[in-house]
Formats: sequence, structure tokens, C-alpha cells
Amino acid sequence: MNLTPAAAIDNAALVQQLITMSESRHLEFKRVSGKMVGKALETVCALANTDGGTLVLGVADLKEFKGDARLFGVEENPEAVDELRRKLLTEFSPAISTVRMVAVSCRLHNGPAKGQNGHLLLVHVGRSSHVHSILNGGTFTRMEAGNRPMSAAESTELSYRRGARSASSEPVAVALDRLQTTAWKRFAEARGPLSGSFADQLLRIGLAEEVDGVVQPRRAAVLLFADEPGSLLAAFDSRADVRVMVYDGKQVSSGATPNLRKAAKTIRGPLIDQIDAAVRLVMDELAQGLTLSNSGFKTLHAYPERAVKEAIVNAVIHRDYRLNRDIFVRIFDDRVEVESPGLLPGNITPANIARSGSRARNPLIASNLREFPVAPNIDAGEGVRMMFSEMALAELYPPQYKQNTETAVESVTVTLFNLKRPTAWDEVSDWIDRHGSIANADVVRIAGVDTLKASKLLAAWREQGLLMPVPGRAKRNMAYTKPNGAGVELSLLSVLEDNNDGED
Repeated sequence: MNLTPAAAIDNAALVQQLITMSESRHLEFKRVSGKMVGKALETVCALANTDGGTLVLGVADLKEFKGDARLFGVEENPEAVDELRRKLLTEFSPAISTVRMVAVSCRLHNGPAKGQNGHLLLVHVGRSSHVHSILNGGTFTRMEAGNRPMSAAESTELSYRRGARSASSEPVAVALDRLQTTAWKRFAEARGPLSGSFADQLLRIGLAEEVDGVVQPRRAAVLLFADEPGSLLAAFDSRADVRVMVYDGKQVSSGATPNLRKAAKTIRGPLIDQIDAAVRLVMDELAQGLTLSNSGFKTLHAYPERAVKEAIVNAVIHRDYRLNRDIFVRIFDDRVEVESPGLLPGNITPANIARSGSRARNPLIASNLREFPVAPNIDAGEGVRMMFSEMALAELYPPQYKQNTETAVESVTVTLFNLKRPTAWDEVSDWIDRHGSIANADVVRIAGVDTLKASKLLAAWREQGLLMPVPGRAKRNMAYTKPNGAGVELSLLSVLEDNNDGED
């Protein structure tokens, strides 16, 4: 945790932006009163347990003061700030390692140091891989503009959603003989000889445990070896199959007649076979003619095969196997969508996945898939970055990740577009990553196009789902951000990142 503020920065534009903003899911303001410390700890806990955000100290709430009058500075109570620094290190279980601080210099317009130069303190809290509690103080989650305590059941649920717990590691009451299949034989032969009974072998490699004196397989073992794991796990209100659907056009028709080009296909079987069958089926659907190569005729695909395969492999390996929903692969005229049950695990977000790569939600599955004769994964965390690289080499848009949190079953969708990206997109994407949002005038400046062309580009990116309007903006002041982003609030994060001279 970087608890020593970086060199104070003089950022008048940032200060002016702050005093116009109200509290939200990602942003909170506090004066540094004597009671601030306890409430600040709750906010840090809540932000770490949700999607992260920024706590701004030294600024009054917009409901209490307006404009420059909000600027009290941390000089109002420096002892409280020091106490907060100490407790950030000692009061959380487990410790939160995603906190960074940056001091922002400004002219104070209220409080005991009114009229003097002072500082605000931006406390950025990154989304955490864990579920955190305040010692003897409870566990908190972030709401739209405040915090609330979480129940024990909610904390457990969040542990699953974050990937801190994995359903694949839990025992299930499935008969062991259901797992003595050809998939097990292939696995055992490739892995090397194992001694003892079948139950002993599973226990030895961590794929079973004793429950009340009876050896039960872990869910991962059922998924890896059972002939039809989805059917067996249906008794436990979960699923494990892949559905492939091919559509005419670019959207799912909302009419009475589905616009499916052919009947949907369900792919079942142990995960190793499921992956192979799903990749073959999808690549066959994407085939677009034949081209002659040195070794004969080779199928030419509109998408890099490695990128498509990685999207399917990741969905199978990293999905949340508690949830009663299959993986869906949807093929449209202009894109492939792979939807996987469960949200992104740990501190991975749609905004940082290109840099951070994937994180194993189900390590038992990932590690044991490597033991099959032809492994679909190398379990090195490089697959997602490879997808971005492959799409870039093909001059296609990068993979687009979206978390679906408003659906009956939460899920993640990765979309691969069969669209050549204009050179302007790379600059626009980088701008949004650094500044949080982009407006028409920004596109004109950085892409070297006129206002009309910039408007057309923004409209096209919005239609494709690459951009979304920043909420609360008037039409004449419209700006856009990436889906699942926090809009202009991300500009605060860029300030923190640019001025972070320590380790998280």
C-alpha cells in the first residue's frame, strides 16, 4: 500500500472538476472532521468490495456547499488524516493492498485555513481480489452514493463472485464410478501412473475429499471426467454445457420467429472434449472459402483462429460453475459473442483485462486440463493478451469485454468483431483509457478529422457497442466512454496513476 503521497501536483483543472461533481458509486467526498476516520474506513472497505473508486478528503459534500466553498483542505484536521493512514494498515481483514494516495494542491476557500494554499487528498481504492472487513466493524459494499453493511450470506456470495471461493473445488454427491471414463483413462495415462484405488487416486491429486467418511468427487472432477457433467450437475441446480447459435443478420430478432440460421447446437461432454468440439463447430461456421497453401487446401477464417479458441477456452475454464446457465456462443454476420456465466474474477475489469490478462477462478480445472495429452491451455495467464495481439495483427477491433450485471444470471461477454478498425480507434481508445471519456472535439483533434466525420465515427462506435454516452450529459456537451467504465470519474484515476511513485 502506498501511504506516502506522491509529490503534490498543482492541477487547477482537476480541482475545478471536483467541485462540480457529486457522490456516486465510484466517488465520495469528506471533510476531515474528527468523525471522518471511521466513515472513511467504511468507504475504503466498500469501494474495495465493489468496483473501486476514489475518496476525496478535504472537500465538503455538494449538498452542503457549492463551488469553491467546498474546498476545506486536509489542513482542517491533519491529525485525523494521520490516524486514517495508520488504520488503513491495521484495520482490515484481509489487508487491502490496492490503496494509493495523491495530494493535490489548491487554494482553500473555507475552514480554518481559508484563503491559504492547502491540499486535498485523493485516496484511490482499486477493486480487490478479496472480500474485506473492518476489524470489529463489519463488511461494507458500495451503493450508488453511499455505503451499507453486508450480511454474512452476502459476503459469502461476493467471495464466489470474486473468485476467492470456487464451486469447482467443492464436493458433490456424485458416484465415483461415473468418473471412470475414457476421459479419465486419457488423463491418467498422460499424467503418469497413480497407485491405490480410484478413490485414493482422486484424493491424492486433490480432486476428491472425504465427507462424513465417504469419498466424494469435487465438482472439478465431475467436469473433467464425467461423460455428461451437465446432466449430472443439473441435480445441483447448475449447468456445464455450451450452446452454439448462428443468426442471420447483426441482432437477435425480437419477433415470434427466431432469426436462427439453423437449429441451436448443444455441446456436452468432459471439458477437454467440450472445448475441442465447440472450437471445431464455431470455426467451421466461420469458414469463408478455401485458399491454396503449400500443404494443400486450407480453410480461411474471417477471425484469427487462436483468438476464437482462446475466447471459448477461457469461458469454459473460468466460468462460475455454481450458476444455472450454459455458455452461449452466438455467431452474427459481423461478430462472435462468447457469454460465460459469472463475472470477471478478482480485480480484473473490462477496462484492465488487456493489461492484466485472465485470473483463474477455477484453479483445479485449469491445472488439471494441462495434464491431458493435448492440453487446450498452458495456464500461464497470457491467453487474453494473445487474443488482443492476434486481433491487432489481423487489423480487427480488439476483443470487447462486457459484464452483464442486470440479467437474471450475471455473466461476461467477450465480443470479437469481424470489422477492420480505423486507425483513429487506437488513439480514441487510448484517450478514453487515460482520460475516462471523449467528446466530439477531442476526436477532431486527435484523429485529424472534421466535426461531421468525428460525429459519424462516434455514432458507429456507439452502434457497435464499443462506446456508450456518459450519463447525465446534455446533448450539446455529450461525451462517451467504454461500456462498464465510470465515465469522467476515470480522469481521477489517471491522475493517481501518473503520480504513483510507489508500489501498490
